Amino acid sequence: MDNKVGILIVEDEGIVGLQLQESLQEEGYDVVGVADNGPEAVELLEKNHVDLVLLDVNIKGSWDGIQTADELKKIKNIPFIYVTAYADSATFDRAKRTLPSAYLTKPFQIKDLRKAIELALYHFTNNQPAVSPKDKPTVKKDVGDQESVLHFNDAVFIKQNYKYNKISYQHILFLKADGNYTCIHTADRMYIIKYSLQQVIDIFNTSIFVRVHRSYAINMSHLTSFNENTLQVNSESIPIGRNYKDVFLRLFKQL
Repeated sequence: MDNKVGILIVEDEGIVGLQLQESLQEEGYDVVGVADNGPEAVELLEKNHVDLVLLDVNIKGSWDGIQTADELKKIKNIPFIYVTAYADSATFDRAKRTLPSAYLTKPFQIKDLRKAIELALYHFTNNQPAVSPKDKPTVKKDVGDQESVLHFNDAVFIKQNYKYNKISYQHILFLKADGNYTCIHTADRMYIIKYSLQQVIDIFNTSIFVRVHRSYAINMSHLTSFNENTLQVNSESIPIGRNYKDVFLRLFKQL
């Protein structure tokens, strides 16, 4: 099953549209088509799986990008982002009334577009009406939470961009609290979920994760060294909290 995010581009400059398509495909997105006018965009939306639309404001035909956005919204409730050279206040005021997820002015960097797409999908997904609990009995999710987490044996699956990514416990180095969120650190990636650190530890429900600080819990299998004040987990130095030191030291037996 293809889990790529489907993006529709509405851009009437052929070279710009092609460059945008190639850049997005390199970023791992599935570009379902490039339309240069409103009716063509409507047709592509009706015939393809589209998760997000990128719209230039100035396009060919009787509809501009803002009018096209209104027509697309009649077909499918979908996030969209304006990408345009028009930065004047009158155009922006018209555009914002259509409630876009973002408004990027050309020229822009692909990294900025990627961030805008990720935020658009994130907020759109988590602002949708909740599914009945009977339809998703295995999802561990607090009311109002912004991430879905599935637990299965020795791994968790974190939902991001419409798909669940598997993280085996053995690949998690440590957990770090960040306000109401928890950052899950692996060797090559960080995941952020809207659970407190203690909630995550309770969900994982395994003895390999030990809380060593009010803001940290470590995977004991990745502990490489420690002293009175810090722990070394792979290449990361993590503080030992005064209130957690005794409990941590009791895990070890003197030979």
